[in-house]
Amino acid sequence: MQLKHNILKLYLLRGFLWFMVAMPIIVLFFQENGLTLMEVMILQSVYSFTVAITEIPSGYLADYFGRKNSLIISTVLTFCGYLIFSNFSSFEFFVCAQVIIAIGGSLMSGADSALMYDTLLEIKDEEKYTKVEGTNYAIGNFSEAIAGLFGGFLATCSLLLPVQVQTSILFLCIPIAVSLVEPSIHKENKIEKGFSSIVKVVKFSLLDNIKLKWLIIYSSIMGVATLSAAWLAQPFFKSIEIPLFYYGILWASLNFTAGISSYRSHKIEKKYNINNLLMNLGFFMSLSFLSVYLLPNYFGLVFIFIIYYLRGIVTPILKNQINLNTESNIRATVISVRSFVLRISFATIAPFLGLIADNQGIRDSFLLLSILIIIFSIISIFRLRKIS
Repeated sequence: MQLKHNILKLYLLRGFLWFMVAMPIIVLFFQENGLTLMEVMILQSVYSFTVAITEIPSGYLADYFGRKNSLIISTVLTFCGYLIFSNFSSFEFFVCAQVIIAIGGSLMSGADSALMYDTLLEIKDEEKYTKVEGTNYAIGNFSEAIAGLFGGFLATCSLLLPVQVQTSILFLCIPIAVSLVEPSIHKENKIEKGFSSIVKVVKFSLLDNIKLKWLIIYSSIMGVATLSAAWLAQPFFKSIEIPLFYYGILWASLNFTAGISSYRSHKIEKKYNINNLLMNLGFFMSLSFLSVYLLPNYFGLVFIFIIYYLRGIVTPILKNQINLNTESNIRATVISVRSFVLRISFATIAPFLGLIADNQGIRDSFLLLSILIIIFSIISIFRLRKIS
């Protein structure tokens, strides 16, 4: 049955998409082209804001026109965006590239998880979703880890070379997306046509279904935290004077850490009460950010690793919890609502994090994130416990 091969193809797609040889040095690449750290964070804000405003419409398009079609267009746009990075060197062109990559990212977000879940649903293996999503996430992290080692080596020759290599690798994602098979469960049960359908799903996600609403809010603050940590890691390495040669090794180690924990996330989910688990994850995530603030040295680096370990656990578990509270015909759109909240939140806070880092030091950015995590985690878990 060709449908079963979707899981393997999604694994391959994740592996190639996350083989990001440019990531260990991307901030340095931007700075070499004349950008300040605040401008680098503005780029990420542009990316997140673009993803945010296109997230829900792209989720609807995936639900209406097909998840496979969404993934094909996504891979083409992502490749084109990195093609711009490889051939131009101004802030304006980088903004354009980020917008194109962001649209590609929004088309991927939700569509891949929805296609994965509905594939498992159709072959009657949906109870394995957390394990499969965890494996998928682990593959991505392991791929990024290996790419980090490779990228760090390439960067010693040129900071542009890893970007060029990544562009070539992204091209390979296109034929993989083309080979995917749309599950019949989605073909037979599509979302209603029209803008009103999008409004209904947003209302369902953020107002009508209270459990889903607070899962999305909790998931978003954890996503903002881990996404910020990824972009603040390299400046932190720089602040404690780690030589460039070790950036790739550190990036690889961080992603291996997240990969190992995500691979085991399904076992952790089964072992603990979900509300208690989410409360503990929020507490330890906040404590880790606070520890980086208190220890702006090599000891603080240990807590960067802990943040990545927690990131690997929380992502597959939260995606499963959201899927359990969602119907197949609106699955991609609901997941996109979650990404919308995450991205609009990150787009708002990222420039402030960059401004704080430029003017007061990188450690103060970690302090702000620690405070935000604990506040929103406590509120979310309190609300989830009230409706349990």
